[in-house]
Amino acid sequence: MNTDHQGIKVKRVTSRKRSRDGLRSHLTPAKKRTGSPEEPEGGHAVLMMEEKLEGVSVMALDGPVRDLWHQLQHDCSDQEDLFGDYDSILGDRSFLAKLEEVEFGMGCDNRVASDPGFDGAPHSPEDGYMALRTGDSKDCSSADVVSSLRDTFMDELPSSQLAFQQELLKKGAWSTNSSASPQTGDATGRTTRGRPTSRNRKDERDAEAQAKSSVTDRLKSAMRENATVSSLGVSTSAARKEAALTKEISAAMEAREAGPAGIDLGPFYGLPSKVKELISKQRGIKDLYDWQKTCLTLESVQQRRNLIYSLPTSGGKTLVAEILILRELLCRSMNALLILPYISLVQEKVRGLASLGLELDFLVEEYAGSKGRFPPVKRRKKKSLFVATIEKGHSLVNSLVEADRLQGLGLVVVDELHMLGEGKRGALLEMTLAKVLYVSSSTQIIGMSATLSNTEDLQKFLKADNFTSDFRPVQLMEYVKVRDIIYEIHPKEEECFNFSRVLNFKYSSSMQKVDPDHIIALVAEVIPAHSCLVFCPSKKNCENVADMICKYLKKGFLKHREEEKARLLQELRESGAGALCPVLCRTVPFGLAYHHGGLTGEERRLLEEAYSAGTLCLLTCTSTLAAGINLPARRVILRSPYVATDFLKRSQYKQMVGRAGRAGIDSLGESILILQEKDRLSAKQLLSSPLESCYSHLMDANGQGIHSLILSLVGLKITRTLEQIRDFVSGTLLGVQQSHSCQEKSLWEIVQDSVEFLRHKGLISVSTDCENNTVLLVTNLGRATYKGSIDLTYCDVLYRDLSKGLDGLMLSSLLHLVYLVTPYDLVSQCKPDWMVYFRQLTSMTATELKMASVLGVPESFVARKAAGQSVRKPADPEVVGRLYLALVLLSMLKETDLWAVADRFRLTRGFVQSLLSSASAFCSCVLHFTEELGELWAYKALLTELMRRLTYCVKAELIPLMEVAGVQEARAKQLHGAGYKTLCHLANADPSLLVQTVPNLSKRQANQIVASAKMLLMEKAESLQEEVNELLSLPADLPSS
Repeated sequence: MNTDHQGIKVKRVTSRKRSRDGLRSHLTPAKKRTGSPEEPEGGHAVLMMEEKLEGVSVMALDGPVRDLWHQLQHDCSDQEDLFGDYDSILGDRSFLAKLEEVEFGMGCDNRVASDPGFDGAPHSPEDGYMALRTGDSKDCSSADVVSSLRDTFMDELPSSQLAFQQELLKKGAWSTNSSASPQTGDATGRTTRGRPTSRNRKDERDAEAQAKSSVTDRLKSAMRENATVSSLGVSTSAARKEAALTKEISAAMEAREAGPAGIDLGPFYGLPSKVKELISKQRGIKDLYDWQKTCLTLESVQQRRNLIYSLPTSGGKTLVAEILILRELLCRSMNALLILPYISLVQEKVRGLASLGLELDFLVEEYAGSKGRFPPVKRRKKKSLFVATIEKGHSLVNSLVEADRLQGLGLVVVDELHMLGEGKRGALLEMTLAKVLYVSSSTQIIGMSATLSNTEDLQKFLKADNFTSDFRPVQLMEYVKVRDIIYEIHPKEEECFNFSRVLNFKYSSSMQKVDPDHIIALVAEVIPAHSCLVFCPSKKNCENVADMICKYLKKGFLKHREEEKARLLQELRESGAGALCPVLCRTVPFGLAYHHGGLTGEERRLLEEAYSAGTLCLLTCTSTLAAGINLPARRVILRSPYVATDFLKRSQYKQMVGRAGRAGIDSLGESILILQEKDRLSAKQLLSSPLESCYSHLMDANGQGIHSLILSLVGLKITRTLEQIRDFVSGTLLGVQQSHSCQEKSLWEIVQDSVEFLRHKGLISVSTDCENNTVLLVTNLGRATYKGSIDLTYCDVLYRDLSKGLDGLMLSSLLHLVYLVTPYDLVSQCKPDWMVYFRQLTSMTATELKMASVLGVPESFVARKAAGQSVRKPADPEVVGRLYLALVLLSMLKETDLWAVADRFRLTRGFVQSLLSSASAFCSCVLHFTEELGELWAYKALLTELMRRLTYCVKAELIPLMEVAGVQEARAKQLHGAGYKTLCHLANADPSLLVQTVPNLSKRQANQIVASAKMLLMEKAESLQEEVNELLSLPADLPSS
């Protein structure tokens, strides 16, 4: 039936509560109306208003109908509020009023139909209310009404009203059962009803009683029933948020594809508003700095051109990069790569972004150490953010180029872009970016740094725009101290140093001898109320300075945050399996600690978190902290203008002093450089000089970088001829700076010499194509070298060692395999202790001693060295040193007690841990190397398991837990003891319960662990699903009939 027959129109409105002032109606209780009862707008004045009911005035209604309307007003008394403050069913007219109009209309129809004198036809449009409402003379049965209402709004009703309608339908209030008698047609063709029976009369009486019952009671009853009905297991609010997020992302994507560049396409710089909420919730960032807003709305950003931006340390560079990464993942549905300089930074970033990935439905994959899959899993649905070190980032790009998938990488972000100018790692970074630029023009590159000078060269290399600002969230005041006088630095003035004040601190004669540089006086001015960093030239000096300061601090420092410091000491002791550094044991109670590479990763993390929380107020540290995690301080003190024995560089100085000033806490930051009189002139030059320029390092070490680059270009088939290689090299930073870096040779000569070098080492060969053109091809050894990311200096040595090992590989012990994967480049960093060496050899088995002798390190040689005697036949120092490191690694695999092994070999525990990490990474490289050489097939299974053991170096039962970012051995033991034994356990854990059951675990740490576990579990599940899809998909090259 057409709904035009009825005057009822139901409008669905949001269920969210809102102001009722604009929705007052004649059914709103008098107490809740805006006007007073005496005013014409309130109370009974409503009945005097000329209200329109579908174009018909109530006052113009016929008597019976008007009486019916008044009865409706009586039934819906204004003393009774149907929903309280809930009025989602109120629209332009009351839903309840319309509902009862229909019910009373049907009631009148039933009463008239039961009248014996009724002849079956309406007398006139005024005789029936329903006829008056529709304005025509067609019959409007109750079944038609039900059908009409169902057709128009039944599917649109909120859950609070749907059950009420279903109840009415079930009870027959709106069904055709109101006419129980069969209908017959008379001679005139009019429809008449059968003679009423006793059952008819009973049904009529029931219908009348139901019509007179309060609609309010029935509706409230239905709502109570709705409240007790169990939900479908899906939160409607969560569903609405998910739908809103999907809609915003879709809208942003469509607008980005269709709309002009330079226009903000989303509520938060092209992103859904949920991103802003998450950043505010997780980072505490309510608004962006002005420079961040400007940078994000740059034309180069909107048009996806490459960009370099540089600001002082702590200016907020990382947040801009993360917003751009999220835009790539969510709005463009492309993968992104974030390159960071250190493994610790990669792990920290993976932990920090895991919760964002879970909320916004993208994956965060770690590429550091031995972790990472080459090429990465190709995902059809979810996109991935690859967080990688410089080395792993290079291998990842190579694998994507080889798989012809680099175009799927939409964005590459490089943090600390100045690393381009730092030795071998800088050369690797240059290769990576050059390949991205050459192979995929659609991939955007973003570089950021606090210390860039020659940005013109970098812009030309990266084909990028530049954005620079001197913004700092906190003002920085720079000082130097000579003797007991402090000078303010003004680098633009001729004198450079302006007198500021004399240091006022009473020193005893003993203190003056111990602390001639007045470090105690400088730190006592700020701690413990504020934080302080003291940069020292060496690791040993860090420990000595921390120990010295705490000896002369007042005993009141021991009371400051005493409980937190006791908890920190307990956590440090647990991380060392019961062992605790004696220096930290003395300094931590005073709120002091040292921080350098000699600490384990877990110790550094605990100290960093304690410093950030205010438990520790002072750290003595080396320059590596300035380039790593962001730990700001009120005052930064540079103990000396030297790093080891080298004078400070301008970039190093800027990074250190840039840590001064904590945004949102301090109003200013201070840096003080302690000088001796002899260094005064050098310091002036340092402070007034510009930042060092960033130069290519491809030609370092006799061109090892350019050799590796050309080998990978030929192997990946990016270039095949000398001319193509020259064109590629001309686009590198080396090519841009050839007047500086290539003064003796031209690029063409460099390319020719490099190709000849590679051909001589058997890594590439020369051939001709079908058109008789000379082309370059990679050999099997060359392919294994670039795929394994093996340094060209060691590739032939590694191949010889592995081949020789096949002839007599000792498998009764792990020593032989461990020796083969011990990194060559770490040998120079560790000199053997001959007495320790001799003790280790005497405890070896006969098979192990034979293996050592075959390698060229007989027991007699080590015995003579330990006794200080001369050696007739010297052994290869590289082999001797490598075997010594292999013994350290073997001890770690057997005992897994880092402290005991470090003590036995008289090494720092930080070096032992670094050795483990480097060995697991090199084992991964050797594994990829052997996979490309058929004759070395036997190593694949052996090295796969060894790499796993070196990566975690714990009992097998703890490995699943340690796969989670941020979970170290001590924490894994705690979690395992609490019953969380698998990745699935952690991913489904309740953070609040974790805090209660795991000792010394904060709520923030628990949230990070659970989020990281969920991300890792989701990543593994997605990878398995992709493999299933790949297996079940129809091959693209399937032969057809």
